[in-house]
Amino acid sequence: MELPLPVIFDWLRAVLWPLFRIAGMLMVMTTIGGGPVPARIRLLLSLVITAAVAPVLPPPPAIELFSPHGMVVTAQQLLIGITIGFVSLLVISTFVLAGQIIGMQTSLGFASMVDPTNGQQVPIVGQFYLLLTTLLFFAVDGHLVMIKMIVLSFDTLPIGESLQPQSLEKIGQFVGLTFANALTMSLSAATALLLINFSFGVMTRAAPQLNIFSIGFPITMLSGILILWLTLGGILPHFNSVWQQGQNLMCDILQLTCEVP
Repeated sequence: MELPLPVIFDWLRAVLWPLFRIAGMLMVMTTIGGGPVPARIRLLLSLVITAAVAPVLPPPPAIELFSPHGMVVTAQQLLIGITIGFVSLLVISTFVLAGQIIGMQTSLGFASMVDPTNGQQVPIVGQFYLLLTTLLFFAVDGHLVMIKMIVLSFDTLPIGESLQPQSLEKIGQFVGLTFANALTMSLSAATALLLINFSFGVMTRAAPQLNIFSIGFPITMLSGILILWLTLGGILPHFNSVWQQGQNLMCDILQLTCEVP
């Protein structure tokens, strides 16, 4: 059986452009888009998701696939997917940054290991928060929520339409909010350690013969471990709050009616 060329191009448009949007999200999103996940696995996952949802997606516009306009549409799909994946990366980076702040304040920042996401040496406290929030991300089905959003976006943001300029502005505001959330989360630990260091300063002033360096570092590190243990209970409320903010931003970018309060 021979298929006419227009039918083949219609089939390619219906598959390739959704594939680019979905693959763009999986390429950047947290955990799945990280370095430890092989590119073949991400590509295979993108193909499976596209094959599952392509029959129910709206028909793409009749734009020549290999024309300049078609190249622009391809770039738009990649940009949409990368933007959504980047938002999830910012959500997790909030807790990594908070862990780095706490690690530096508690003198635990001397212990470092390679971050599998970016291949850089980071404090081990930040890695601990990264692993913890990654487990929470999968526990609340964050990856499934993102896949659902990217599939629903083909109705609200059809192929051929680009992101609104205000969407990029909201992403910039969310980057600033990432630093604010990280500082809020680490504020209690930083305040407690400030009081401990202030106490050591008073002790040094009252008894100059004390060797503050030999006494202060062990006590500060032990206090830091104790503070980490005491503040673990606040991780889940912080994660829920930041993840809701991330979902609201994704809904605004994709012009979806977000169900998150």
